[in-house]
Amino acid sequence: METQKLAPGKFAINYGVILGLVMVVISVIAYVTGLALEGAQWPTAIYYIIFPVVIFYAISQYKKRNASLLTLSEALKVGVLIGVISAIVFVIYSLIFNYIIDPDFVNQMKDVARDNMLEQNPDMTQEMVDQGMKFVEMFTNPAIMGAFWIALSALFGLIYALIGGLIMKKETKLS
Repeated sequence: METQKLAPGKFAINYGVILGLVMVVISVIAYVTGLALEGAQWPTAIYYIIFPVVIFYAISQYKKRNASLLTLSEALKVGVLIGVISAIVFVIYSLIFNYIIDPDFVNQMKDVARDNMLEQNPDMTQEMVDQGMKFVEMFTNPAIMGAFWIALSALFGLIYALIGGLIMKKETKLS
């Protein structure tokens, strides 16, 4: 009786959703505590620690459920899909947050960015402030931020999956 091969795509969905929900929880905590407007970076740093851990764990579980066999290609598929799915979950939350929950939050972030710019460099001309605010405006656009987040998550998913896949790969079962 031949064992059926586990599909990397289907396997990655659960881990991607879980990872996306972790980012949503971190984001909600940062918002509720006021850390988001303060620009605190440590909540995001927690996510950057959890991200590779989840990918490495998922790859190891995929290998375990696949008769201890793993190709580099399968590891890459699992890692990239987890990154992309988690990013999509977070982007959906971000859209709901920015358009329904707190539509004024982006404007508050822009005000904080402007204030920080002027505080760090009080000699800035109005032209320099306007240029800096164009950059802030671009990165507070939900479509641009969503695409950027998905692309970065896919890239880091690829990098971590490559590392995990190279470490854990085992393509043939030894007798």
